Amino acid sequence: MNKVTKFTTPGGEEMVMLGRAEYDALVEMAEMLEDVAAYDEAKRRIAEGDDLRVPLEFVDRLIDGENPVRVWRDFRGMASKDLAKAVGISAAYLSEIETGKKDGSLSVFRNIAKALRVDIDDLFWGEDRKSPVDE
Repeated sequence: MNKVTKFTTPGGEEMVMLGRAEYDALVEMAEMLEDVAAYDEAKRRIAEGDDLRVPLEFVDRLIDGENPVRVWRDFRGMASKDLAKAVGISAAYLSEIETGKKDGSLSVFRNIAKALRVDIDDLFWGEDRKSPVDE
C-alpha cells in the first residue's frame, strides 16, 4: 500500500493513514535525524572545548583496570610530583592513592579532579572502585 489516506475526525482533527513500509521509513528517517543532531551537538561541544576527546590508548587503560588517577595524570602529561604539588599533597601520598594502598579523602579527590580538569566521577572506574562521594 503506497497510498496515503487523509481524513478528518468528528472532532475536526486531520489524520492520515499510511502503509507499514511508509511508516517504517519515516521512523528510520526520524532516528537518523536524531543521530545527526547528536553528532552535530558533539562536534559543537568539542569545538567549544566543552567535551573531551580521549585517545583509545587511555580508554583501554581505564577498561583494563588501571588506576584512573594515574591514567588521567598521564593523559594530561603531568608528572606525579607536579600533580601532587597542584593538589597540595605529597608525591608519596599520591603514589599510594595511585597504587591503591590508600583510599584518599573526598577533599583530596576533589582537588585531584580539579587539577586534572575532570569530573570527580571520572576518577572512579569499574565495579570494585568505591568513590568517597558514595560514602
